[in-house]
Amino acid sequence: SIPSLFFFLSWKGVAGCCAKTTIAPLDRVKILLQAHNHHYKHLGVFSTLCAVPKKEGYLGLYKGNGAMMIRIFPYGAIQFMAFDQYKKVIQKQLGISGHVHRLMAGSMAGITAVICTYPLDMVRVRLAFQVKGEHKYMGIIHAFKMIYTKEGGLRGFYRGLLPTVVGMAPYAGFSFFTFGTLKSIGLAQAPNLLGRPSLDNPDVLVLKTHVNLLCGGIAGAIAQTISYPLDVTRRRMQLGAILPDSEKCLTMVQTLKYVYQQHGVRRGLYRGLSLNYIRCIPSQAVAFTTYELMKQLLHLN
Repeated sequence: SIPSLFFFLSWKGVAGCCAKTTIAPLDRVKILLQAHNHHYKHLGVFSTLCAVPKKEGYLGLYKGNGAMMIRIFPYGAIQFMAFDQYKKVIQKQLGISGHVHRLMAGSMAGITAVICTYPLDMVRVRLAFQVKGEHKYMGIIHAFKMIYTKEGGLRGFYRGLLPTVVGMAPYAGFSFFTFGTLKSIGLAQAPNLLGRPSLDNPDVLVLKTHVNLLCGGIAGAIAQTISYPLDVTRRRMQLGAILPDSEKCLTMVQTLKYVYQQHGVRRGLYRGLSLNYIRCIPSQAVAFTTYELMKQLLHLN
């Protein structure tokens, strides 16, 4: 029914919100490092984490978090809901099942969620990149107005969408693929050790909570490693006009080349990756675990 669908969608959004709230400070530091903010570009991950509170106060670690919450609620809901629907369509219409249909459905779900919520991600990144004393945007609504009026209307909100979509396909695909594969293998090889009966259906085995967390974390780490250079490209393109070298980062290929030529692989295309492992493992772990728990509570097994 529509009410139960809406309730399910809402709780899937809660899964995304819970996951992102836990790692909001790490997210802000990652954005500062990826785009080489001139206040922190000489610092590493942990020194930046220490420097931000000293320069901007502890709330500085949560800059852009309001826009993040507004975005991640519909993002998490759309992604998980779309994954279920795409998986059914691929299985029924194309006759594809097993690991491949998880990979395809995960990629399509991630792309769908990104396109629907991209303007909110753009605003969140602009707010998070600002440093105390150098504010161009006074808040979420002001950022929306400024981008719309100064950067070409609606088109301005979709700067960097191509590397986002290209990166989301392997990220979301391998994330769902890895989690689903680990879950299947775990329950098949060691059902008594790793599994337990579902709360809503004793005939269905589900992973124990700590195993769910572990599988979700591994899935996030693998997916991030594969897609990270495109994430760096996306952030630089999203920041656009507020970066001094924006004219050299107008397209995805230009941006990738520029970052590689200026900073190399480790300090350019993969700058902040160690931080991303720290942030993505708990984020994905909480998201997948909450998602699995909600399926049981809403009697969907």
